[in-house]
Amino acid sequence: MSEHVIVERRGPVGWLVFDRPDVGNAMNARMMDELEVAWLGLDADPAVRVIVNTGNGSAFQTGLDVAQLSRDRDALREHSRRTRDFELRFTAWHLGVTKPVIAAVNGVCAGAGLHFVADADIVIASCDATFLDPHVSVGQVSAFETIALVRKSPMEAIARMALTGRHERMTATRAHQLGILSQVVDPPARLHEVAQALGETIARNSPEVLQHTKQLLWRALAST
Repeated sequence: MSEHVIVERRGPVGWLVFDRPDVGNAMNARMMDELEVAWLGLDADPAVRVIVNTGNGSAFQTGLDVAQLSRDRDALREHSRRTRDFELRFTAWHLGVTKPVIAAVNGVCAGAGLHFVADADIVIASCDATFLDPHVSVGQVSAFETIALVRKSPMEAIARMALTGRHERMTATRAHQLGILSQVVDPPARLHEVAQALGETIARNSPEVLQHTKQLLWRALAST
C-alpha cells in the first residue's frame, strides 16, 4: 500500500502522482521506495501504454525532504551511497522504464525534482509552473539534474539556473522557449485533461514500436 504515491489507470494511460502536498511533494525515504515500485508496476502492466507523472497540490516536486532524511540516518546514508555510486532509482530513466513518460508539471519544480523533468520523454507544464535549482544556496553542488537538463536546453540557461540557486525561478514560458518542455497549458486547471489526451494519442500507436522508438531516441541522446 503506497503512502506517498498515487497510482491510477485511466484507459491506456497510467498516472503516477506524487502525494505529499503538505511538503511540496518532497521525497522522503518511504516515497523513494514507493516510486520504484510504482514505476516498475506501471511499466509491467500490459493495459498501460503511456505513463503520466504529476504532483498533488500546488507543487510538482521539490526534491529531497532534507529535514526528514536528517532524522533518518540510515536512509540518508543509503541515499548518499546511491548518489555517489550513480544508483539512483526514483525516476523512469533510472529504472529503465520502456513506456513513454509524460511529465505534467503542475507547480513548483525544484532541486531533485528536476530529475523527473530531465528524465521524461515529453514535458508539459501549467502556465504557472516554475523551475529552480536551490542546491548552491544550501551549500551543495548542482550536478546530476542540471547536467541532465543540458541534453534538452542550451547550456547557458541551465548554468544560470544552477548558479542563481533559490534566488531566481524560470517560468514555464521560458522553459518552453528553451526546449525543456513542449507545451504550456493555460488555464492550469486543464493540465490533467491535456496530459490524458496526449497520452491517449500516443497510445494509439503500436506498443512495440513506441518502445523501440523511445530506446533509439535515448540511445542517440546518450551518444551525443
